Amino acid sequence: MSTYRPPLRDMQFVLKELAGYDAIAALPGYEDAKGVADAILEEAGTFASEVLDPINVSGDREGCTWRDGVVTTPKGFKEAYKRFADAGWIGLTVPQEFGGQGLPKVLLGPTHEMWNAANVGFANGPGLNQSAIETIILTGSDEQKHRLVSKLLTGEWTGTMNLTEPQAGSDLAAVRTRAVPEGDKYRISGQKIFITFGEHDWAPNIIHLVLARLPDAPEGTKGISMFVVPKMLLNADGSLGERNDVQCASIEHKLGINGNPTCTLNYGEKGGALGELVGEPHRGMEYMFIMMNASRFSVGVQAIGIADRAYQSALEYAKVRIQGRDVKDIASRSAPPVPIIKHADVRRMLMMMKSQIEAMRALAYVTAASLDLAERHPDKKVRDEHQAFAELMTPVVKGWSTEVSIELCSTALQVFGGMGYIEETGIAQQYRDVRITAIYEGTTGIQALDLVGRKLMRDRGATATRVITQMRQFAASLASSQNADVAVIRDRLQKGLDALTEASLAFAQKADLSFATAGSVPYLKLMGVVAGGWQMARAAQVAEAKVAAGDTDPFYKTKVATARFYADHVLTQARWLRDQIVDGAADVMSVGENEFDLDRKMMATV
Repeated sequence: MSTYRPPLRDMQFVLKELAGYDAIAALPGYEDAKGVADAILEEAGTFASEVLDPINVSGDREGCTWRDGVVTTPKGFKEAYKRFADAGWIGLTVPQEFGGQGLPKVLLGPTHEMWNAANVGFANGPGLNQSAIETIILTGSDEQKHRLVSKLLTGEWTGTMNLTEPQAGSDLAAVRTRAVPEGDKYRISGQKIFITFGEHDWAPNIIHLVLARLPDAPEGTKGISMFVVPKMLLNADGSLGERNDVQCASIEHKLGINGNPTCTLNYGEKGGALGELVGEPHRGMEYMFIMMNASRFSVGVQAIGIADRAYQSALEYAKVRIQGRDVKDIASRSAPPVPIIKHADVRRMLMMMKSQIEAMRALAYVTAASLDLAERHPDKKVRDEHQAFAELMTPVVKGWSTEVSIELCSTALQVFGGMGYIEETGIAQQYRDVRITAIYEGTTGIQALDLVGRKLMRDRGATATRVITQMRQFAASLASSQNADVAVIRDRLQKGLDALTEASLAFAQKADLSFATAGSVPYLKLMGVVAGGWQMARAAQVAEAKVAAGDTDPFYKTKVATARFYADHVLTQARWLRDQIVDGAADVMSVGENEFDLDRKMMATV
């Protein structure tokens, strides 16, 4: 069973060469960020490999337990959380005025990747603290910020987001949880399901951010408000008082992420849980999207981390598993068996993993860098452009990365063969753990609808057109290269951009919501494939220049080779995805429920 080794070299390369860390560190307010990236990544990598990784498998096997409303997490998790909080990791990017370190958001890319690769069951907990802190800072009152943020930042309390109900999964317009005014507070009653870390033994208090309806609320999402509902009520002096009327009714028995308690929470079984309104009434969905978008980015990075962990496991196994003869010796009965990495198809699978992981990592970190530029750049036009880019790419980072990572974990298991299908090798856990990432915080279909409906069609494709133009300008700049691999990468990227342009124009020309819905998921994947290819081409350009300047670090030649592989084996999927949209969406639209009636009748007669 392999141990996790953080890919610091590639992370550092992406941060500096593609995400432009030095330029971000020079932005107003980030003066303390200069020169600290390497140290932070090294410390985070040490924590991931020495503290979180050793309790990953045991946490999966032990899981969480529920007894009479009390949830106990696996052995070692509570202690690891205290060490995590004491080290200041929760406050890494929290503004200094609230007690955090005030470092750039781009650092959340590599740190979140490492936490989740090492132990995804653990990582969801403190990640929610960070999302809750950002939401409260942006939407809460000064008093709420003063009272809540410091406790969440130090880890004394933890945070959750409470959206889903039995009848309201993806359709939050169906939320029924009620909030009835009582003085300056509200009595909350209802049930929330699938609440990550809704109950646990890490901290004495949990701050739930809950979506609920006021008595006079209009129907639909416009009638939803957001409330802070603590597990424990506070005394006048700020100390913890009696238990609030919120109870954990059960925890889920899941396919994966077993170290993570996923809870059903009942509010108001004894008259109503006391809560307080956050911000203005009926703006809860708007506020919750702050937390949700932060979580969506984190889930995309989470999937990349798990996929990289699976790749590392498969690579290590391929080097030591002896099976079959080398193809050049296949005719010789006396030839010794060789490690399976000698077999071409195994190397193909490993490169499919490596190239796509590096493309996804690059796109995620570059997107995170745009969040910093959108917040801090002195030029408003630049800020607006980066905000639009980050909004365009967030559903891609979430949707494309999770779908690809599921596929890559399956590929990693395939490298193991039959040994991968048993739990002892560890790869099965990674396959199980990654599967949820394409579901929670909005399924891939929802991410695709967000991309096409909100991001592409909202501004009539202006942002997408600008980004595609930027990609084309970059592809044109590769023409000066004398490197044969770079020439192929350029050709593949240009053809991928043609496919993306044609698909984008198809949505604009149809201006049909049904067409957009039918083609949205292939479009999300197409955007990911091409945007990932853009980042790999940028990486190849940097690496080629390093080699031409005499740098003998083998990392750079490998990067060019990996980018070439991505261009040949992944970017070439762009035309197929384009065809699914331009030519295939109509087929999807023509399929009705009646098409499945024959199957149902046949099953009924068996």
